[in-house]
Amino acid sequence: MTQRAVRSRRTMFERENELAAVEEALSELTGLRRDGGEPPDRPRGALLAFAGRAGIGKTTLLAEVRRRAAAKGCTVLSARGGEQEQHVAFHVARQLLQPQLAGAAESELRSSLGSWYAIVGPALGLCAPSEGAPPDQQGLRDGLDWVLTHLAVQRAPMVLVLDDAHWADAESLSWLAAFAPRAEQLPLLLVVGYRPDELPDHAEAFRGLPGRAGQRPLGLEPLSAAAVARLVREDLGAQADDAFCRECWAVTAGNPFEAVELTAKVRDRGLTPTEDGAHLLRDLAAAVKGSGLVARLERLGTSTVRFAWACAVLGTEIHPTLAAAVAGLGPEEAADAADALRGARILTGALNAAGTLEFVHPLIATAVYRAIPGGVRVALHGQAAWCIVDEGLGPSAAARHLMETHPDGDTWIVQQLRAAARETQRAGAPDAARRYLARALREPPPFEDRAAVLYELGCASLLTEPATTVNHLRAALEEPIADPELRHNTVYRLSQVLAHSDRLAEASATLAHEIRQTGDARVRLRMQSEQFMWDAFRADEPDSPARSRRLARLADRLTGRDLTERYVIGLRAWDATLRGEPAHVALHHAERALAGGFGWAEADRGFEVPVLVAMTFMYADRPGRTEELFATGIADFEAQGWHGAHLSFGYTLLAYLRYRRGRLAEAEDFVRAGLRLAERVGPLAS
Repeated sequence: MTQRAVRSRRTMFERENELAAVEEALSELTGLRRDGGEPPDRPRGALLAFAGRAGIGKTTLLAEVRRRAAAKGCTVLSARGGEQEQHVAFHVARQLLQPQLAGAAESELRSSLGSWYAIVGPALGLCAPSEGAPPDQQGLRDGLDWVLTHLAVQRAPMVLVLDDAHWADAESLSWLAAFAPRAEQLPLLLVVGYRPDELPDHAEAFRGLPGRAGQRPLGLEPLSAAAVARLVREDLGAQADDAFCRECWAVTAGNPFEAVELTAKVRDRGLTPTEDGAHLLRDLAAAVKGSGLVARLERLGTSTVRFAWACAVLGTEIHPTLAAAVAGLGPEEAADAADALRGARILTGALNAAGTLEFVHPLIATAVYRAIPGGVRVALHGQAAWCIVDEGLGPSAAARHLMETHPDGDTWIVQQLRAAARETQRAGAPDAARRYLARALREPPPFEDRAAVLYELGCASLLTEPATTVNHLRAALEEPIADPELRHNTVYRLSQVLAHSDRLAEASATLAHEIRQTGDARVRLRMQSEQFMWDAFRADEPDSPARSRRLARLADRLTGRDLTERYVIGLRAWDATLRGEPAHVALHHAERALAGGFGWAEADRGFEVPVLVAMTFMYADRPGRTEELFATGIADFEAQGWHGAHLSFGYTLLAYLRYRRGRLAEAEDFVRAGLRLAERVGPLAS
């Protein structure tokens, strides 16, 4: 039986109020009141948040929540933030949702997730990211909302428990913080535990979420002297006298974890729990944490220390074989080390090779990790990354370890970080991808790869840091670039971010410079089309009539055989509208542009030209055709997982169309929907 199992059944002292809140929430969730009567309304969910400093008993309380929920027939989803994994995108979301879905065949998953499969599947590790543009962060959150809502209804009643939320990754935590208020409308109880002093900025929403304590979490307080005395006597027997018990309380300050560990050490030492032995408690308490814990670990031997260090580097859910490889130990030596660490109440779990190890408490994991000498810690992270890739777990799993290594010009590290960034960005976590690529740039990459890394870094920063993106892309263009396609893509992306940053003249000039340099006719046409587009939006364009004449001559000789030609023809249609040419001329070119088809969510294109073509029909008094095109475009956004600024813009323009048609109530509904989306995305969305 594991130490955790023993501790989880320990009497919880002075937690009556917290357990009463848990019991009330579970009773309402399952439709049963403690008095046996039926509730006046249907079962509903709630949010319970428990806050307190390290060792105060949050984990034990949440274990009791899980036990009681399972006993009442609830489906229990459980996750835990990890100090070493807090920068791993979707780490918590995967812990919660992957076990509920991973056992199904791909066909079954596609059927149950429907259009959300390609959007949330990569984030949850259920499928590889597809080619093309990734979902935006709001679209991914909407997909995760749908999955959790679907599971909550399908497998009701459901209890979701998140421990150590202060260490949860930003992507998962921002999603859960936004989702949490919806728990009350679902058969779902959401229970969160965290250290308030360590809650990161992106999780501030948890402090004010509506829960059963009003607008604040339920705070866990240290145990009183009387409670510690009861705990000591439960462990050591009634012979523990008052002076001994009071000293136990004094040296632990009422911290439940430290009190439990202290009584275990008293028992291990065979110390008589009386006043005569009370003077030894302070030294014993010091051995429970910090330098005392480290000294206790060192006495277990060199191999055991290295195994503990490897486990601390790996974080949570530690596989023994992987820990052995990182520590450089053989199977038997690693098994002996694991047994010694379990006996010392440092590790728990993994009684067989198929299981997993974890530290008895996060405080122990933190102390062990911080005790590793700096150079050794860096080396262990490097070894962990190599072992993870060698085990076939992929570059994304190795990336967090590579982030802890020192730059040394290692090409393999650059390759792994770039691969991890591609996977992570396509899964919908551009911030994580940006961190990986920034680290790859510091390695540094081989001279011939530097431009490619700068380009990828610029793409990862596009929506969140446009000014930084411009710097990265311009730096890429200053490097020698052997691959023409890379150079062209860098120019396209740079012109887009300049234009979206209201620097239209710079966007046009960037394209004009490259048009003069390229000898590829198709590339030149693509660049001309984008230059025409940005110039059309400029209020300070120096010679717009000349630009219109050039555009007309070019568009009139194109057939629309590919997307670039259709974009040019579409711009010709909009220019005819702006210039007041006869409506049939503008409509002729608009229909030519649409004949070959183009979507609103193309991977490397903007949505500006499809919108302008649709608006051409509106100003030519074809509102029905305009609505048809907008409906198709909005469906493209939603299918791609673009639920942020793109969708907000689409709804707002659709509202304008309804307004022009005199359908004011519908126009108001659409513009409010657009505003709601914009508010969810925030003020910095591109």
